[in-house]
Amino acid sequence: MAESKKIIMVGIPGVGKTTLLSKIVEYVKGHQKSISVISVGTLMFELAKENGLKDRDDLRKLPISKQQELQKIAAKKIASHTEDVVIIDTHAFISSPEGYYPGLPEYVLKIIKPSNFISVSAKPEEIYSRRMTDATRNRDKNTLANVKKELDIQSGMISACAVLTGSPLKMVLNREGKVDEAAEKIIQSLGL
Repeated sequence: MAESKKIIMVGIPGVGKTTLLSKIVEYVKGHQKSISVISVGTLMFELAKENGLKDRDDLRKLPISKQQELQKIAAKKIASHTEDVVIIDTHAFISSPEGYYPGLPEYVLKIIKPSNFISVSAKPEEIYSRRMTDATRNRDKNTLANVKKELDIQSGMISACAVLTGSPLKMVLNREGKVDEAAEKIIQSLGL
């Protein structure tokens, strides 16, 4: 049996990553392949709730050592998945009180052993607008300048991951109303 394809997909809040993921899952299932999508943040939050954390957005406020511990446990759980396609839904960085902390430090990459990276972005104005209408999360101050800065940081962080692992990186622009086009580009790049 072939080893499962482990795909790390990153995108700052508001790029439309969740919508893209649903399109990709639909395609893969339609081609008789097993697939799982794992949200690293959700997995880490489930682990942290066992220790009393109440709000997912408080994960990034934990001491870095605690975040590292949770990352390692989550990475081991992800690495154990054997579906044909495993998509790891995460962020390239976490904005913490200490600064921008990598969402995919080298020790996590060594555990997961990703085959591919997908970096999803959108026009900064679209991201800003999407965030303004999302009342479900407790996010940092939303400004257009912050969105542009986050896109730059994501690009640098995920590029470093590709260099460290030797795995290909596909950068996809998820334009408003063009989710099918973005999903198709991702599917083609993965050879699914």
